[in-house]
Amino acid sequence: MKKILLIIIVIFPLFNNAQSKKLTLTEAIEIAKKKSPDYKINLNRNQANYWRFKRYKASFLPELRLNAVLPEYRNAVRRITNDAGQDIFVNQNQLLIEGGLSISQSVPFTGGTLSINTNLERVELFGLNDNVGYSVIPFTVNYFQNSMLYNPFKWDKKIEPLIYEESKRDFIENMQQISVSTSRRYFELLKAQMQLEIAETNLSNQDTLFQISKGRYKVGKIAENELLQMELRFLNSKNAVTTNTIEVKRTSQNLARYLELSTEEIVLDVPEELPLFDVDADKALNEAESNRKAVIEFRRKRLEAEKELAFQKGNNRLELGISANFGISQNGDDFNNLFNNFNKQQSVRVTVGIPIFDWGVSKSRRKMAEANLDLTNNNINQDKQEFEQEIYLHVLNWSNQRDFLFTSEKAKEVSMKRYEISKKRYILNKITITDLNIALEERDRAILQYLNSLEKFWGDYYILRQLTLYDFINDKKIEVEDILYN
Repeated sequence: MKKILLIIIVIFPLFNNAQSKKLTLTEAIEIAKKKSPDYKINLNRNQANYWRFKRYKASFLPELRLNAVLPEYRNAVRRITNDAGQDIFVNQNQLLIEGGLSISQSVPFTGGTLSINTNLERVELFGLNDNVGYSVIPFTVNYFQNSMLYNPFKWDKKIEPLIYEESKRDFIENMQQISVSTSRRYFELLKAQMQLEIAETNLSNQDTLFQISKGRYKVGKIAENELLQMELRFLNSKNAVTTNTIEVKRTSQNLARYLELSTEEIVLDVPEELPLFDVDADKALNEAESNRKAVIEFRRKRLEAEKELAFQKGNNRLELGISANFGISQNGDDFNNLFNNFNKQQSVRVTVGIPIFDWGVSKSRRKMAEANLDLTNNNINQDKQEFEQEIYLHVLNWSNQRDFLFTSEKAKEVSMKRYEISKKRYILNKITITDLNIALEERDRAILQYLNSLEKFWGDYYILRQLTLYDFINDKKIEVEDILYN
């Protein structure tokens, strides 16, 4: 039995440690950039924008299309108009087979569509006089333009590339946001682990001090009030251990789910300080303007507002469209004679629409578009100011953050040393329990303040990278190469 107990005592800790995952902040961020839900959402959104841009580029290439009816059978009474202009009812019992090819091409310069078509039809009539008829159109050239005064392709060529470039920069910014989110979850668990460690140490210390206080009370060296105060401190330490154990469980689950880890037993490393580097506010702003999606977004929003205004101006006062067709055709009962003596077919159609009196609807639409353009410009100017202000304030905050971290680290060391001295003096009965409790509270508060400063330090560093998309340590632009398209 003793041998079994000894094996359990030796083997179980080893098994437990084998299940735990040691992790640094840098490793956690690298995992999050490949496995986290935010990464998958970011990748899917970027892929959608990529295929949107591919579709836009393909819209300017020729499209070859097959259209066919295979077959259409109809046996019904229909109303038709005869050669005399009279409507009569006839029974139709026929089989139709039709097929054709068409190739179409957008014309960006004008905003129209040019197409070439070919078509072949076969109609078989059933009844008293069964016969078969054919119709062929070897080729026909068509041109269609909805509006002569507004060219949507012209605006798409300006806007769609901006949308695609904006999406690529948005992907990189979101990757930096993953670093910020991972850092926040990492420090939540790290602080919970540190607080649990503090609570367990405090519980051990309070148990020792409580036993000492009971001995002193028995010999009359302290009052009952001081003993009760020490017992209360001991009980509160027990509760703190329980509370922090639950918090460690919650934050470890949160981080493990985010990183898709197979275990929740995570051992975290306290991140060290970053190498010293200075950030010039003007350089940060220049990099942000060169790299961030916001600058592209400003241009895209202005162009979209200008596009809407151009549409209203081009269609509200005068609607002018054109369609043209030229080709040859033939029909008959003998298929072999279809390709002789073709008939010409051609048509031109110009449509004009002029609002003579529309109660000011056209003018209102145009004025709304103009007002929207002015509003967009004002919003862009305001957003630019906020953009610049955010960069300057964060750079200023970053320059002071290292000093805050140094101060809080020094305060932690001083408070820990003071508590150890206070505890020894209490054991020697040279200070009161109140003085000891004050030293303990100041130590715990200083340790937590240091962790908060460390979290703020790293969080601000990753936010700085996100705001500028620039790596100031290695002095280079941040780029992401692992964008996958399937």
